[in-house]
Amino acid sequence: MADYNLTATRRSISTKGAVNEMRRNSLIPGNYYSKGQEAISISVKENSFKPLVFTAESHLVNLTIDSDPAVRCMVKEVQFHPVTDRIIHFDLMGVSANEVLTMEVPILFVGSAVGVKEGGVLQETLHKLEIECLPQFVPQHIEIDITDLHLGKSLHVGDVKIENVTILNAEDVIIVSVLSPRAEEESSTDAAEPVVIGKGKAEDEE
Repeated sequence: MADYNLTATRRSISTKGAVNEMRRNSLIPGNYYSKGQEAISISVKENSFKPLVFTAESHLVNLTIDSDPAVRCMVKEVQFHPVTDRIIHFDLMGVSANEVLTMEVPILFVGSAVGVKEGGVLQETLHKLEIECLPQFVPQHIEIDITDLHLGKSLHVGDVKIENVTILNAEDVIIVSVLSPRAEEESSTDAAEPVVIGKGKAEDEE
């Protein structure tokens, strides 16, 4: 997995006015946390941070704060504006080589399911899996081949095996299925309203 290089600047003022001024200048306020150390308030250029968020891959980050040596970390939380979806705040968490990480990794479906050719409809239930592993084994994405998935069949979490990685989702959870058109229609009708995670006021705005 390739690391992503990110440059940040320390910020000493965290008032609402100062934070809003940063955002007007295309800077995003955030915090860097590391075990045994005080949190560091930082800011990054909006365009340099977006690739970490709007991506189909996961990354570890080589973070350089001012002229300090780079530290390795991961994105812990991102907050978005409730109306515009613009990134307004983030948290980065430091990691070490011997520390087991828990994170979500995107799923990449490959192939064309034979069940679709049989008249079925592909339904992707999960788009990320929660995993646990050492930093050197974090995958950019989890590739799942759906070529041999027939009509009426499903792939479950328990069907996915990744060397040096533990998947934390329950094994009986369905990842992807090929449903008959009628079953797919009934499933869409019964679906619950989506839950929006990570949106709301940033810490600096309170």
